[in-house]
Amino acid sequence: MLSVVVFLPLAVGLVLLVLPRPRDGTVAWTWVAAAALDLALVIGLWVYHPSASGSRGAVTGPLAYEERVLWIPSVGASYHVGVDGFSLPLMAMTAVLFLACAVYSLRRRGGRVRAHAVLFLFLQTVSLGLFSALDLLLFFVFFDLSIVGMYFVIAGWGHGNPARSALQFFLYTFLGSLALLLGFIGLYVASDPRTFDMVELAGQTPLEGRGPAGGLVLLAIGVGLAVKTPTVPFHTWLPPAHTDAPAIGSVILAGVLLKMGTYGFVRIAMPILPGAWSDHAMVLVVVGVASVLYGALVALAQTDFKRMVAYTSVNHMGYIILGLGAAGLATGAQSGAAALAITGGITQMVSHGLLTGALFLLAGVLHDRADTYDMGSYGGLAARAPRFAALAAVAFFGSLGLPGLSGFIAEFQIFAGSLGPVPVATALALLGILVTAALFLRALRRLFLGGPGPCTDRVGDLSARESAAIAPLLALAVLIGLLPHFLLGRVEPAARALAALVTG
Repeated sequence: MLSVVVFLPLAVGLVLLVLPRPRDGTVAWTWVAAAALDLALVIGLWVYHPSASGSRGAVTGPLAYEERVLWIPSVGASYHVGVDGFSLPLMAMTAVLFLACAVYSLRRRGGRVRAHAVLFLFLQTVSLGLFSALDLLLFFVFFDLSIVGMYFVIAGWGHGNPARSALQFFLYTFLGSLALLLGFIGLYVASDPRTFDMVELAGQTPLEGRGPAGGLVLLAIGVGLAVKTPTVPFHTWLPPAHTDAPAIGSVILAGVLLKMGTYGFVRIAMPILPGAWSDHAMVLVVVGVASVLYGALVALAQTDFKRMVAYTSVNHMGYIILGLGAAGLATGAQSGAAALAITGGITQMVSHGLLTGALFLLAGVLHDRADTYDMGSYGGLAARAPRFAALAAVAFFGSLGLPGLSGFIAEFQIFAGSLGPVPVATALALLGILVTAALFLRALRRLFLGGPGPCTDRVGDLSARESAAIAPLLALAVLIGLLPHFLLGRVEPAARALAALVTG
Protein backbone atom coordinates (compact mmCIF):
# COMPACT_ATOMS: atom_id res chain seq x y z
CA MET A 1 0.00 0.00 0.00
CA LEU A 2 2.77 2.45 0.92
CA SER A 3 4.64 1.83 -2.32
CA VAL A 4 1.44 2.55 -4.25
CA VAL A 5 1.20 5.91 -2.49
CA VAL A 6 4.83 6.71 -3.28
CA PHE A 7 4.94 5.66 -6.93
CA LEU A 8 1.42 6.47 -8.11
CA PRO A 9 2.32 10.04 -9.20
CA LEU A 10 5.36 8.81 -11.14
CA ALA A 11 3.29 6.10 -12.83
CA VAL A 12 0.72 8.67 -13.94
CA GLY A 13 3.51 10.92 -15.18
CA LEU A 14 4.94 8.10 -17.30
CA VAL A 15 1.50 7.45 -18.78
CA LEU A 16 1.23 11.12 -19.71
CA LEU A 17 4.64 10.93 -21.39
CA VAL A 18 3.64 8.06 -23.67
CA LEU A 19 0.27 9.49 -24.68
CA PRO A 20 0.38 10.87 -28.23
CA ARG A 21 -0.11 14.64 -27.99
CA PRO A 22 -2.66 14.87 -25.17
CA ARG A 23 -4.58 18.12 -24.86
CA ASP A 24 -3.43 20.58 -22.25
CA GLY A 25 -6.75 20.30 -20.44
CA THR A 26 -6.47 16.51 -20.33
CA VAL A 27 -2.98 16.75 -18.88
CA ALA A 28 -4.04 19.29 -16.25
CA TRP A 29 -7.06 17.33 -15.06
CA THR A 30 -5.10 14.07 -15.04
CA TRP A 31 -2.54 15.74 -12.79
CA VAL A 32 -5.29 16.95 -10.45
CA ALA A 33 -6.91 13.50 -10.39
CA ALA A 34 -3.60 11.77 -9.63
CA ALA A 35 -2.77 14.22 -6.83
CA ALA A 36 -6.29 13.90 -5.38
CA LEU A 37 -6.15 10.10 -5.46
CA ASP A 38 -2.75 10.09 -3.80
CA LEU A 39 -4.03 12.39 -1.06
CA ALA A 40 -7.00 10.07 -0.53
CA LEU A 41 -4.61 7.13 -0.15
CA VAL A 42 -2.49 9.05 2.37
CA ILE A 43 -5.65 9.85 4.33
CA GLY A 44 -6.36 6.12 4.29
CA LEU A 45 -2.91 5.45 5.75
CA TRP A 46 -3.61 8.05 8.43
CA VAL A 47 -7.07 6.75 9.37
CA TYR A 48 -6.09 3.09 9.44
CA HIS A 49 -2.63 3.62 10.96
CA PRO A 50 -2.14 0.72 13.41
CA SER A 51 -1.26 2.39 16.70
CA ALA A 52 -0.05 -0.73 18.45
CA SER A 53 1.98 -2.58 15.83
CA GLY A 54 5.67 -1.93 15.74
CA SER A 55 8.90 -2.78 14.02
CA ARG A 56 11.86 -4.63 15.41
CA GLY A 57 14.25 -2.15 16.92
CA ALA A 58 12.19 0.90 16.07
CA VAL A 59 13.32 3.65 18.44
CA THR A 60 10.98 6.43 17.38
CA GLY A 61 7.74 4.65 18.07
CA PRO A 62 5.84 2.04 16.07
CA LEU A 63 6.43 1.78 12.33
CA ALA A 64 3.51 0.94 10.10
CA TYR A 65 3.09 -0.24 6.50
CA GLU A 66 6.66 -1.51 6.39
CA GLU A 67 8.00 -2.97 3.15
CA ARG A 68 11.51 -4.29 2.71
CA VAL A 69 13.12 -5.80 -0.37
CA LEU A 70 16.86 -6.35 -0.87
CA TRP A 71 18.25 -3.77 -3.28
CA ILE A 72 22.07 -3.94 -3.15
CA PRO A 73 22.76 -6.97 -0.94
CA SER A 74 26.54 -6.60 -1.12
CA VAL A 75 26.42 -3.38 0.92
CA GLY A 76 23.36 -4.14 3.00
CA ALA A 77 21.11 -1.64 1.22
CA SER A 78 17.42 -2.37 0.72
CA TYR A 79 14.22 -0.82 -0.48
CA HIS A 80 12.93 -0.33 3.07
CA VAL A 81 9.99 2.01 3.64
CA GLY A 82 7.55 2.61 6.47
CA VAL A 83 5.82 5.42 8.33
CA ASP A 84 5.60 6.60 11.92
CA GLY A 85 4.49 9.72 13.78
CA PHE A 86 7.25 11.79 12.17
CA SER A 87 6.88 10.73 8.54
CA LEU A 88 3.12 10.34 8.17
CA PRO A 89 2.25 14.01 8.93
CA LEU A 90 4.88 15.17 6.44
CA MET A 91 3.60 12.79 3.79
CA ALA A 92 0.09 14.13 4.32
CA MET A 93 1.32 17.73 4.08
CA THR A 94 3.22 16.85 0.90
CA ALA A 95 0.14 15.34 -0.73
CA VAL A 96 -1.95 18.39 0.20
CA LEU A 97 0.59 20.84 -1.24
CA PHE A 98 1.01 18.97 -4.51
CA LEU A 99 -2.76 18.85 -4.96
CA ALA A 100 -2.95 22.59 -4.31
CA CYS A 101 -0.27 23.15 -6.96
CA ALA A 102 -2.13 20.98 -9.45
CA VAL A 103 -5.37 22.89 -8.91
CA TYR A 104 -3.57 26.24 -9.13
CA SER A 105 -2.10 25.18 -12.50
CA LEU A 106 -5.40 24.06 -14.02
CA ARG A 107 -5.63 26.95 -16.46
CA ARG A 108 -1.93 27.34 -17.01
CA ARG A 109 -1.07 28.78 -20.40
CA GLY A 110 2.12 28.87 -22.39
CA GLY A 111 3.36 25.52 -23.77
CA ARG A 112 5.16 22.55 -22.26
CA VAL A 113 2.13 21.80 -20.09
CA ARG A 114 2.81 18.07 -20.21
CA ALA A 115 6.46 18.44 -19.23
CA HIS A 116 5.44 20.77 -16.41
CA ALA A 117 2.89 18.31 -14.99
CA VAL A 118 5.18 15.28 -15.36
CA LEU A 119 8.00 17.07 -13.56
CA PHE A 120 5.79 17.85 -10.57
CA LEU A 121 4.43 14.30 -10.50
CA PHE A 122 8.03 13.11 -10.44
CA LEU A 123 8.80 15.48 -7.56
CA GLN A 124 5.80 14.21 -5.64
CA THR A 125 7.04 10.62 -5.83
CA VAL A 126 10.54 11.72 -4.81
CA SER A 127 9.21 13.66 -1.81
CA LEU A 128 6.89 10.90 -0.58
CA GLY A 129 9.69 8.39 -1.09
CA LEU A 130 12.12 10.37 1.03
CA PHE A 131 9.68 10.80 3.91
CA SER A 132 8.97 7.06 3.96
CA ALA A 133 12.55 5.83 3.38
CA LEU A 134 14.13 3.72 6.14
CA ASP A 135 17.42 3.04 4.34
CA LEU A 136 20.19 5.65 4.11
CA LEU A 137 21.02 4.96 0.46
CA LEU A 138 17.34 5.08 -0.49
CA PHE A 139 16.99 8.34 1.43
CA PHE A 140 20.03 9.73 -0.40
CA VAL A 141 18.69 8.76 -3.83
CA PHE A 142 15.40 10.57 -3.20
CA PHE A 143 17.30 13.50 -1.64
CA ASP A 144 19.42 13.97 -4.76
CA LEU A 145 16.55 13.46 -7.19
CA SER A 146 14.66 16.27 -5.48
CA ILE A 147 17.57 18.59 -6.29
CA VAL A 148 17.49 17.57 -9.94
CA GLY A 149 13.73 17.98 -10.22
CA MET A 150 13.68 21.44 -8.63
CA TYR A 151 16.60 22.56 -10.80
CA PHE A 152 14.51 21.94 -13.92
CA VAL A 153 11.45 23.60 -12.37
CA ILE A 154 13.37 26.83 -11.71
CA ALA A 155 15.39 26.81 -14.92
CA GLY A 156 12.50 25.82 -17.17
CA TRP A 157 9.58 27.80 -15.79
CA GLY A 158 11.10 30.55 -13.67
CA HIS A 159 11.37 34.26 -14.34
CA GLY A 160 13.94 36.97 -13.72
CA ASN A 161 17.28 35.17 -13.99
CA PRO A 162 16.14 31.54 -13.65
CA ALA A 163 19.20 29.89 -15.16
CA ARG A 164 21.56 31.53 -12.68
CA SER A 165 19.28 30.92 -9.69
CA ALA A 166 18.73 27.29 -10.67
CA LEU A 167 22.46 26.69 -11.05
CA GLN A 168 23.19 28.32 -7.69
CA PHE A 169 20.50 26.19 -6.05
CA PHE A 170 21.86 23.02 -7.64
CA LEU A 171 25.51 23.63 -6.77
CA TYR A 172 24.83 24.56 -3.15
CA THR A 173 22.46 21.73 -2.41
CA PHE A 174 24.40 19.13 -4.39
CA LEU A 175 27.54 20.01 -2.46
CA GLY A 176 25.52 19.56 0.72
CA SER A 177 24.33 16.17 -0.48
CA LEU A 178 27.96 15.06 -0.97
CA ALA A 179 28.68 15.91 2.67
CA LEU A 180 25.56 13.94 3.61
CA LEU A 181 26.75 10.93 1.63
CA LEU A 182 30.13 11.10 3.38
CA GLY A 183 28.36 10.94 6.72
CA PHE A 184 26.22 8.00 5.59
CA ILE A 185 29.34 6.10 4.53
CA GLY A 186 30.84 6.82 7.96
CA LEU A 187 27.81 5.23 9.63
CA TYR A 188 28.01 2.25 7.30
CA VAL A 189 31.70 1.64 8.01
CA ALA A 190 31.15 1.91 11.77
CA SER A 191 28.17 -0.50 11.84
CA ASP A 192 28.54 -4.20 12.64
CA PRO A 193 27.16 -5.97 10.72
CA ARG A 194 27.53 -3.30 8.08
CA THR A 195 24.25 -1.86 6.93
CA PHE A 196 22.54 1.26 5.62
CA ASP A 197 19.25 0.35 7.30
CA MET A 198 18.10 3.19 9.57
CA VAL A 199 16.24 0.95 11.99
CA GLU A 200 19.22 -1.35 12.47
CA LEU A 201 21.62 1.58 12.78
CA ALA A 202 19.40 3.22 15.38
CA GLY A 203 19.43 -0.04 17.33
CA GLN A 204 23.23 -0.30 17.07
CA THR A 205 24.15 3.39 17.56
CA PRO A 206 27.50 2.33 16.04
CA LEU A 207 29.49 5.46 16.92
CA GLU A 208 28.36 5.71 20.54
CA GLY A 209 31.41 6.12 22.76
CA ARG A 210 33.78 6.29 19.78
CA GLY A 211 35.20 9.72 20.63
CA PRO A 212 35.58 12.33 17.87
CA ALA A 213 34.43 9.93 15.14
CA GLY A 214 30.80 10.46 16.11
CA GLY A 215 31.25 14.21 16.05
CA LEU A 216 32.84 14.15 12.60
CA VAL A 217 30.07 11.99 11.11
CA LEU A 218 27.46 14.23 12.73
CA LEU A 219 29.25 17.25 11.23
CA ALA A 220 29.07 15.78 7.72
CA ILE A 221 25.40 14.82 8.07
CA GLY A 222 24.59 18.12 9.79
CA VAL A 223 26.16 20.24 7.06
CA GLY A 224 24.35 18.30 4.33
CA LEU A 225 21.00 18.72 6.05
CA ALA A 226 21.67 22.35 7.08
CA VAL A 227 22.21 23.35 3.44
CA LYS A 228 18.88 21.80 2.51
CA THR A 229 16.98 23.31 5.45
CA PRO A 230 18.59 25.96 5.06
CA THR A 231 20.12 27.50 8.18
CA VAL A 232 22.49 30.42 8.57
CA PRO A 233 25.14 30.52 7.10
CA PHE A 234 24.09 28.00 4.41
CA HIS A 235 20.98 29.92 3.33
CA THR A 236 22.28 32.17 0.56
CA TRP A 237 20.92 30.00 -2.28
CA LEU A 238 17.34 30.32 -0.99
CA PRO A 239 16.23 33.94 -1.73
CA PRO A 240 17.24 34.01 -5.43
CA ALA A 241 15.84 30.50 -5.97
CA HIS A 242 12.49 31.55 -4.52
CA THR A 243 12.40 34.92 -6.22
CA ASP A 244 12.98 33.47 -9.69
CA ALA A 245 11.04 30.21 -9.29
CA PRO A 246 7.45 29.94 -10.51
CA ALA A 247 4.83 30.22 -7.77
CA ILE A 248 4.16 26.50 -7.42
CA GLY A 249 7.89 25.82 -7.59
CA SER A 250 8.33 28.03 -4.53
CA VAL A 251 5.46 26.21 -2.81
CA ILE A 252 7.18 22.84 -3.19
CA LEU A 253 10.64 24.22 -2.48
CA ALA A 254 9.61 25.87 0.79
CA GLY A 255 6.76 23.61 1.80
CA VAL A 256 8.33 20.23 1.05
CA LEU A 257 12.00 20.29 0.05
CA LEU A 258 13.16 22.41 2.99
CA LYS A 259 11.54 19.88 5.35
CA MET A 260 13.79 17.17 3.96
CA GLY A 261 16.61 18.82 5.89
CA THR A 262 14.83 19.18 9.23
CA TYR A 263 13.23 15.74 8.85
CA GLY A 264 16.68 14.25 8.31
CA PHE A 265 17.74 15.52 11.73
CA VAL A 266 14.92 13.70 13.55
CA ARG A 267 14.97 10.60 11.35
CA ILE A 268 18.75 10.08 11.04
CA ALA A 269 21.04 12.30 13.12
CA MET A 270 19.24 12.19 16.47
CA PRO A 271 18.32 8.47 16.75
CA ILE A 272 21.50 7.06 15.18
CA LEU A 273 23.97 9.51 16.82
CA PRO A 274 22.26 10.35 20.13
CA GLY A 275 25.48 10.80 22.09
CA ALA A 276 27.13 13.03 19.49
CA TRP A 277 23.87 14.98 19.15
CA SER A 278 23.78 15.68 22.89
CA ASP A 279 27.49 16.57 22.97
CA HIS A 280 27.15 19.12 20.15
CA ALA A 281 23.56 20.26 20.65
CA MET A 282 24.60 23.73 21.78
CA VAL A 283 25.98 24.37 18.29
CA LEU A 284 22.52 23.57 16.91
CA VAL A 285 20.91 25.92 19.43
CA VAL A 286 23.22 28.77 18.41
CA VAL A 287 22.57 28.12 14.71
CA GLY A 288 18.84 27.99 15.37
CA VAL A 289 18.77 31.31 17.23
CA ALA A 290 20.97 32.95 14.59
CA SER A 291 18.62 31.74 11.84
CA VAL A 292 15.55 32.96 13.75
CA LEU A 293 16.90 36.47 14.27
CA TYR A 294 18.75 36.88 10.98
CA GLY A 295 15.87 35.57 8.89
CA ALA A 296 13.36 37.86 10.61
CA LEU A 297 15.53 40.99 10.45
CA VAL A 298 16.46 40.55 6.79
CA ALA A 299 12.84 39.80 5.91
CA LEU A 300 11.86 43.04 7.65
CA ALA A 301 14.12 44.97 5.27
CA GLN A 302 12.57 43.55 2.08
CA THR A 303 10.29 45.43 -0.27
CA ASP A 304 9.81 42.40 -2.54
CA PHE A 305 6.89 40.34 -1.21
CA LYS A 306 8.16 36.98 -2.42
CA ARG A 307 11.69 37.61 -1.18
CA MET A 308 10.27 38.61 2.20
CA VAL A 309 8.41 35.31 2.47
CA ALA A 310 11.59 33.46 1.45
CA TYR A 311 13.57 34.97 4.32
CA THR A 312 10.81 34.15 6.80
CA SER A 313 11.43 30.50 5.87
CA VAL A 314 14.97 30.85 7.27
CA ASN A 315 13.38 32.32 10.41
CA HIS A 316 10.81 29.53 10.82
CA MET A 317 13.31 26.75 10.14
CA GLY A 318 15.45 28.30 12.88
CA TYR A 319 12.71 27.60 15.43
CA ILE A 320 12.83 23.91 14.50
CA ILE A 321 16.61 23.73 14.85
CA LEU A 322 16.39 25.50 18.22
CA GLY A 323 13.85 22.97 19.50
CA LEU A 324 15.81 19.94 18.29
CA GLY A 325 19.04 21.33 19.75
CA ALA A 326 17.34 22.05 23.07
CA ALA A 327 16.07 18.45 23.17
CA GLY A 328 19.67 17.26 22.93
CA LEU A 329 20.67 19.42 25.93
CA ALA A 330 17.78 18.28 28.13
CA THR A 331 18.61 16.01 31.06
CA GLY A 332 16.83 12.80 31.89
CA ALA A 333 14.53 14.69 34.24
CA GLN A 334 13.66 17.02 31.35
CA SER A 335 12.64 14.24 28.97
CA GLY A 336 9.09 15.63 28.85
CA ALA A 337 10.38 19.04 27.80
CA ALA A 338 12.55 17.44 25.12
CA ALA A 339 9.56 15.53 23.76
CA LEU A 340 7.53 18.75 23.72
CA ALA A 341 10.27 20.57 21.76
CA ILE A 342 10.51 17.73 19.22
CA THR A 343 6.73 17.61 18.84
CA GLY A 344 6.76 21.37 18.26
CA GLY A 345 9.44 20.97 15.62
CA ILE A 346 7.38 18.45 13.62
CA THR A 347 4.26 20.58 14.03
CA GLN A 348 6.22 23.59 12.78
CA MET A 349 7.25 21.66 9.68
CA VAL A 350 3.61 20.97 8.86
CA SER A 351 2.41 24.47 9.79
CA HIS A 352 5.14 26.19 7.79
CA GLY A 353 4.38 24.05 4.75
CA LEU A 354 0.71 25.01 4.78
CA LEU A 355 1.10 28.72 5.59
CA THR A 356 4.12 29.44 3.44
CA GLY A 357 2.63 27.41 0.60
CA ALA A 358 -0.42 29.67 0.73
CA LEU A 359 1.77 32.79 0.85
CA PHE A 360 3.74 31.78 -2.23
CA LEU A 361 0.56 31.05 -4.15
CA LEU A 362 -0.73 34.50 -3.16
CA ALA A 363 2.56 35.98 -4.36
CA GLY A 364 2.03 34.13 -7.64
CA VAL A 365 -1.39 35.73 -7.99
CA LEU A 366 0.17 39.19 -7.73
CA HIS A 367 2.85 38.33 -10.27
CA ASP A 368 0.30 36.85 -12.67
CA ARG A 369 -1.74 40.06 -12.52
CA ALA A 370 0.89 42.80 -12.48
CA ASP A 371 4.24 41.08 -13.20
CA THR A 372 5.90 42.37 -10.01
CA TYR A 373 6.37 41.42 -6.36
CA ASP A 374 7.19 44.97 -5.27
CA MET A 375 4.89 45.79 -2.34
CA GLY A 376 5.19 49.50 -3.08
CA SER A 377 3.39 48.94 -6.38
CA TYR A 378 0.22 47.91 -4.60
CA GLY A 379 -2.04 49.45 -1.98
CA GLY A 380 -5.70 49.46 -1.13
CA LEU A 381 -6.15 45.87 -2.31
CA ALA A 382 -8.57 45.11 0.52
CA ALA A 383 -11.30 47.03 -1.29
CA ARG A 384 -10.45 45.77 -4.76
CA ALA A 385 -9.71 42.12 -3.93
CA PRO A 386 -11.45 41.21 -0.64
CA ARG A 387 -11.05 37.42 -0.97
CA PHE A 388 -7.35 37.85 -1.69
CA ALA A 389 -7.00 40.19 1.31
CA ALA A 390 -8.89 37.86 3.65
CA LEU A 391 -6.81 34.80 2.79
CA ALA A 392 -3.57 36.78 2.92
CA ALA A 393 -4.49 38.09 6.38
CA VAL A 394 -5.05 34.55 7.66
CA ALA A 395 -1.69 33.45 6.24
CA PHE A 396 0.07 36.51 7.72
CA PHE A 397 -1.41 36.03 11.19
CA GLY A 398 -0.73 32.31 11.11
CA SER A 399 2.91 32.89 10.18
CA LEU A 400 3.43 35.38 13.01
CA GLY A 401 2.05 32.91 15.54
CA LEU A 402 -1.40 34.24 16.36
CA PRO A 403 -3.35 31.94 18.75
CA GLY A 404 -5.99 29.87 17.01
CA LEU A 405 -3.71 29.08 14.07
CA SER A 406 -1.15 26.32 13.52
CA GLY A 407 1.88 28.57 13.91
CA PHE A 408 0.98 29.29 17.53
CA ILE A 409 0.64 25.59 18.40
CA ALA A 410 4.05 24.83 16.90
CA GLU A 411 5.97 27.77 18.34
CA PHE A 412 4.41 27.45 21.80
CA GLN A 413 5.56 23.83 22.04
CA ILE A 414 9.05 24.69 20.83
CA PHE A 415 9.47 27.53 23.31
CA ALA A 416 7.88 25.63 26.21
CA GLY A 417 10.14 22.64 25.56
CA SER A 418 13.28 24.73 25.05
CA LEU A 419 12.94 27.13 27.97
CA GLY A 420 14.20 24.70 30.61
CA PRO A 421 17.30 23.38 28.79
CA VAL A 422 18.31 26.71 27.13
CA PRO A 423 16.52 29.67 28.77
CA VAL A 424 18.76 32.43 27.37
CA ALA A 425 18.64 31.14 23.79
CA THR A 426 14.86 30.73 24.03
CA ALA A 427 14.46 34.29 25.28
CA LEU A 428 16.54 35.58 22.37
CA ALA A 429 14.51 33.55 19.88
CA LEU A 430 11.30 35.06 21.26
CA LEU A 431 12.49 38.37 19.83
CA GLY A 432 12.11 36.77 16.42
CA ILE A 433 8.36 36.61 16.95
CA LEU A 434 8.25 40.36 17.55
CA VAL A 435 10.19 41.08 14.37
CA THR A 436 8.07 38.61 12.40
CA ALA A 437 4.91 40.30 13.64
CA ALA A 438 6.28 43.67 12.60
CA LEU A 439 7.21 42.57 9.08
CA PHE A 440 3.88 40.86 8.37
CA LEU A 441 1.85 43.76 9.76
CA ARG A 442 3.88 46.16 7.65
CA ALA A 443 3.27 44.02 4.56
CA LEU A 444 -0.44 43.95 5.40
CA ARG A 445 -0.52 47.74 5.54
CA ARG A 446 1.46 48.19 2.32
CA LEU A 447 -0.59 45.76 0.27
CA PHE A 448 -4.12 46.17 1.51
CA LEU A 449 -4.53 49.53 3.24
CA GLY A 450 -3.96 53.13 2.23
CA GLY A 451 -4.21 54.61 -1.23
CA PRO A 452 -3.90 52.61 -4.44
CA GLY A 453 -0.50 51.95 -5.96
CA PRO A 454 0.46 52.07 -9.64
CA CYS A 455 -0.44 48.38 -10.12
CA THR A 456 -3.57 48.21 -7.95
CA ASP A 457 -5.95 48.55 -10.90
CA ARG A 458 -4.41 45.48 -12.53
CA VAL A 459 -5.18 43.19 -9.58
CA GLY A 460 -8.58 41.51 -9.66
CA ASP A 461 -9.85 39.24 -6.92
CA LEU A 462 -9.07 35.55 -6.69
CA SER A 463 -10.68 33.26 -9.22
CA ALA A 464 -12.49 30.09 -8.15
CA ARG A 465 -9.44 28.04 -9.19
CA GLU A 466 -7.04 30.17 -7.14
CA SER A 467 -9.36 30.15 -4.13
CA ALA A 468 -9.72 26.36 -4.38
CA ALA A 469 -5.93 25.99 -4.28
CA ILE A 470 -5.23 28.43 -1.44
CA ALA A 471 -8.22 28.30 0.92
CA PRO A 472 -7.86 24.60 1.92
CA LEU A 473 -4.25 25.18 3.02
CA LEU A 474 -5.38 27.92 5.36
CA ALA A 475 -8.39 25.92 6.52
CA LEU A 476 -6.02 23.16 7.61
CA ALA A 477 -3.87 25.72 9.43
CA VAL A 478 -6.98 26.88 11.32
CA LEU A 479 -7.99 23.28 12.05
CA ILE A 480 -4.57 22.50 13.53
CA GLY A 481 -4.71 25.71 15.53
CA LEU A 482 -8.13 24.94 17.04
CA LEU A 483 -8.15 21.12 17.16
CA PRO A 484 -4.51 20.00 17.11
CA HIS A 485 -5.02 16.60 18.71
CA PHE A 486 -5.50 14.76 15.41
CA LEU A 487 -1.95 15.81 14.48
CA LEU A 488 -0.31 15.75 17.92
CA GLY A 489 -1.72 12.31 18.64
CA ARG A 490 0.36 10.97 15.75
CA VAL A 491 3.53 12.92 16.55
CA GLU A 492 3.80 12.67 20.34
CA PRO A 493 4.54 8.91 20.72
CA ALA A 494 7.45 9.16 18.28
CA ALA A 495 8.67 12.36 19.96
CA ARG A 496 8.61 10.74 23.43
CA ALA A 497 10.62 7.76 22.16
CA LEU A 498 13.21 9.99 20.52
CA ALA A 499 13.42 12.27 23.58
CA ALA A 500 14.05 9.26 25.84
CA LEU A 501 16.90 8.22 23.57
CA VAL A 502 18.72 11.58 23.38
CA THR A 503 18.22 12.41 27.08
CA GLY A 504 19.16 8.95 28.32
